[in-house]
Amino acid sequence: MSNENNSRSAMIAAAAILVGVSLALLLMPKIVLWLGGYSPFLGFAFGALVILAFFVIFWLRSRYQRRR
Repeated sequence: MSNENNSRSAMIAAAAILVGVSLALLLMPKIVLWLGGYSPFLGFAFGALVILAFFVIFWLRSRYQRRR
């Protein structure tokens, strides 16, 4: 039963990460263009942070899984 709960938890976490990243990437062009109207650096910084966050999420998850 414990293994089934771990599997279900992993599926829920993966789905949540996938939905969150998909929404961020879907909205990113509009937000980057809006921020770019104020400052090109803000647009670039936001875009870079969104892409970087994708990798940071999986890096943190792997560290958490390694400890367990």
